Amino acid sequence: MSINYPTLNKSVKPTVALFLYDPKCSVQSGNGIMKALSQYYNFKIFSKNILEYDFFDNVDMIAVPGGIGDASTFDQLFKNNGDRVREFIQNGGRYLGICMGAYWAGSHYLNVLDDVDAVQYINQLGADTRRPHAKNLSITWKTEPMKMFFYDGCSLIGNKHKFKTIATYANGDAMAIYQKRIGLIGCHPESEQFWYDSYSYLKGKWHGGVHHDLLLDFANDLMKR
Repeated sequence: MSINYPTLNKSVKPTVALFLYDPKCSVQSGNGIMKALSQYYNFKIFSKNILEYDFFDNVDMIAVPGGIGDASTFDQLFKNNGDRVREFIQNGGRYLGICMGAYWAGSHYLNVLDDVDAVQYINQLGADTRRPHAKNLSITWKTEPMKMFFYDGCSLIGNKHKFKTIATYANGDAMAIYQKRIGLIGCHPESEQFWYDSYSYLKGKWHGGVHHDLLLDFANDLMKR
């Protein structure tokens, strides 16, 4: 697949504020995002602690990676900064959510989406898996079929006229979308080789960095919005 990169000036890189709080919000996922994007983006890290009043002033995009998070975890981790994140998005800032980060854009959490929500793919009609554990799941990215690392990722369900679908699951549900300046991905394009090598049934199936290119392309297009 050919990737068309925007003309970003490497000397004036956009800044991504990356949320991390291991183990609930995965450092592995965050590191994968940084590895995929660091050629074109600067990063600053934030967590559950109260932020300085001007923390987001030089930020172009907030990124929330994958992890293991339910409603109580969200309430704990975003107690101090949830309103700041919402305000950033409402004022035109960009939000990139992957897996858990995509769920947390939904109605039970940050609630920043318009007539679309993030729901468990494994419970959707026609889903090709009913188990949340790690696997190389069949998807279509734009028009290209491929397999991508999955760990209980979300479907993006709602009014299809209000978002742009970039990737779909085997049952046709949206797996990656843009809605205005929000970009959400249910699977893990940031996955690294050791993720696959950690499971005997996934060894030898790593994407070789191709999915990092897809994530960079996705982030670059989000920056244009």
